Amino acid sequence: MNKNLTLFLLISSIYNIVFSQVEYETAPPNHISTITFKGETDISILPIIDLGNTVQLEFDVLNGNEDDYYYTIEHFNYDWTPSTNLMRSEYIDGFDKQRIVNYENSFNTYQIYSHYVLSIPNEQVRRLKLSGNYMIKIFDESDALMFSRKFMINEGGANVGVTIKLSRDVKYFNEKHTVDLIINSSTIEFNNPLQTVKTTIIQNNNLNTAIVNVKPMYTMGSDLIYKYNKETTFWAGNEYLYFDNKEIRVANSGINFVDLQDLYNTYLYTNVVRKNLPYTYNPDINGNFVITNIDSTDPNIEADYAWINFSLKADELPINKSVYVYGNFNNYTLNERTKMTYNHEKGIYQNTMLLKQGFYNYKFVTQDESGKIDDGEISGNFYQTENNYKVVVYYRDLGGRYDKIIGVGEASSVNISN
Repeated sequence: MNKNLTLFLLISSIYNIVFSQVEYETAPPNHISTITFKGETDISILPIIDLGNTVQLEFDVLNGNEDDYYYTIEHFNYDWTPSTNLMRSEYIDGFDKQRIVNYENSFNTYQIYSHYVLSIPNEQVRRLKLSGNYMIKIFDESDALMFSRKFMINEGGANVGVTIKLSRDVKYFNEKHTVDLIINSSTIEFNNPLQTVKTTIIQNNNLNTAIVNVKPMYTMGSDLIYKYNKETTFWAGNEYLYFDNKEIRVANSGINFVDLQDLYNTYLYTNVVRKNLPYTYNPDINGNFVITNIDSTDPNIEADYAWINFSLKADELPINKSVYVYGNFNNYTLNERTKMTYNHEKGIYQNTMLLKQGFYNYKFVTQDESGKIDDGEISGNFYQTENNYKVVVYYRDLGGRYDKIIGVGEASSVNISN
């Protein structure tokens, strides 16, 4: 090989290693809400789709201006650093950076909004050619980034067996879940799997708490075995709380009372700290949400928005800790919109959010000044909690230029065992 070319490739590799940064999702501004990925159901899903299938992103803009929005699609490595080895034309058949043309205005609602729908593939982006990690970015007409969302495409080829076990650490036997894996393939020969195979384990569709870059513990024949004591262990948490305001005018599940002002104000029952209470089974949808309206034929444009008043009866935490409302409806985001404030007179934490009608799961979490999130400080951790676990398997063969997704596995802790 030419020495100059060798030097160039070496410098490029070093540059990519040093300067490639992990990219995080951008939270939307206040006037953009109800961002969902949809598949075969109306429930917002963790967007892991098979290569060749459709992914659909939807969102509402709460100003009634029918603004123009544009989108781009980017490919990423397993660790969400940019796939700098790929040109856009290698993973997109067609052209992105196009305007979203599919939208409708709300009908018969107090809150005016426009509902936008972006489906991939479409006339401009005919297909996504490669598997792996992707991110959709939405821009306004001034080219300002409004928000971004991750999704993943699986090309298959590997079998992923997932089993949920009680913690092997006796200290946390009643508080944690351990995820065991067996990965194999009849079509892929895993070369040097410690370097070429990466796995990401996701609890309840929350990418923010995913365990990443887990390597096989050992191999047995063609099987890659993951049977760790700590490396694949999650806090079990507790079942999510919920409310249902599909009938917006009256109190329903989880709702104390409703008051109509400019918009409907929905006051939830005040929740309590559950950490030291006995575990109680509460059927949930693992932090998810679904938009629905009992009086409409099309909830996308006929479901209204209401001010949801959350409250938590608790002692005030130290000044270096904050309490947040947490769930897939806000993409598990901790910011000023989801932060609760303490009402000293009532002795409760409070937060008010504008949310679209539907069935919502939520819980309360704390975050300290270092950024550490504690899911169990308010809700507690109980091994009986029913959680969903998904495992995404990445593979980059020797000499490969990007990280493929070759398999996805799933299990529930309903079937937990020793």
